[in-house]
Amino acid sequence: MAEVWTPMASANSLWASTATPLRTFPVLSGEVQADVVIIGAGYTGLSAAHHIAKSGLVPVVLEANRPGWGASGRNGGVITAKFRQSFRGIDAAHGRAMAKRMYEIAYESTEIVEELVSEFGITSARLTRTGQVKAAHNHATLKAAIDEAEWMKREMGDADVRVLDAHEVREETGSQAFVGGVLNPGSGGIHPLNYLHGLAEGLAARGVAIFQESPALRLRRENGRVVVETPQGTVRARQVIIATNSYSDLTGATRHMQHTLVPFRSAIIATDRLPHNLAGSLMPTGRTYTETKRMMRWFRMVDDRVIFGGRGAFGKQDSEAAFDALRKAMVGIFPELNDTPLGFKWSGLVGMTLDSMPHIGRLDDHTLFSMGYNGAGVAMSSLMGRYLAAFVRGEQPDVGLLDASRLKVIPFYPLREPAVRMVAGWYQFLDAIGQ
Repeated sequence: MAEVWTPMASANSLWASTATPLRTFPVLSGEVQADVVIIGAGYTGLSAAHHIAKSGLVPVVLEANRPGWGASGRNGGVITAKFRQSFRGIDAAHGRAMAKRMYEIAYESTEIVEELVSEFGITSARLTRTGQVKAAHNHATLKAAIDEAEWMKREMGDADVRVLDAHEVREETGSQAFVGGVLNPGSGGIHPLNYLHGLAEGLAARGVAIFQESPALRLRRENGRVVVETPQGTVRARQVIIATNSYSDLTGATRHMQHTLVPFRSAIIATDRLPHNLAGSLMPTGRTYTETKRMMRWFRMVDDRVIFGGRGAFGKQDSEAAFDALRKAMVGIFPELNDTPLGFKWSGLVGMTLDSMPHIGRLDDHTLFSMGYNGAGVAMSSLMGRYLAAFVRGEQPDVGLLDASRLKVIPFYPLREPAVRMVAGWYQFLDAIGQ
């Protein structure tokens, strides 16, 4: 008797409300043969399917819910060429050659988003490359940001990074809350769900098989091949890619990967549309913005709405306390929004790793994975699809610190949530006292 799978509700996000419609994909039924079966139809899985198909191989994509249900449809749509570890820190710990390689990977990740949007004609993604401003909330963090920017210019050759004074940041943001900042021009923004929908539609048009509401329940070996079982069917393939990131615990086939990640819930709010004069005074350049506090918040303007997000939500469901904290932080930066209603509130899981780096590679001769994007996944997950295809072809791409061998299991895994709460609480205290 076939197992019953109940699809889960999508996030009530701004992106879901404004996304272009996505076709309904079939549910897997019966047996399908492929060269590679991909578990997860987010950016990683769809980019991998695209690059694998371009290699002349046959991919099949399995999605437990609908494409874009997970982090690919719940994020803030920010495109950045960075890792949670700074390039300066990488240089100090691993040497100049590694720092340069990681810099190359980071910038390749932003370029591939532009390539995919162009190749599939995803105009609805509304990709911009106007840059990101790191806005400093005090002079100590401003000095640290400037020191980092000057090091990047001197040692990495990043001539485009630019220091902004307090007046320039006020002009950029429309806020009096910052003492200066640093502009990174290569960053940008995107409608993340339209980007995902465009990838899925483009792949389907090229004949790539995508199955929705077809969770991978069991993964086994048989006669030198991988067999993935879903409630109503099976896929037999030479190789399997696990591309489930923070949602790896949805089924038993990928649950073992969850022990390498700390899922950190990230919350986002979006205001109602602002009056034209107010909307024009806030973030007029259309860039994305982050602040320098430990519990970092980010914000951007989309369709005359302020979108404001950050870490600090806990548990398995949306948190009203987290949304209230975000609203309070938003009004602290933009007091003129005090009486503006919120149009949307949603959250999603960020996959955090012990070393704050994504990881990619082989688990064994049949199984590959990529996950752990640490909050910078829109661009990096898109790039990892290209590298996964290279691994599938038997190549050994230079992924630097992202190599699979560096991924560590979370120690004392059952204690991860209280540990995250304790660290986050300490960071919130330090931010509150201005440290």
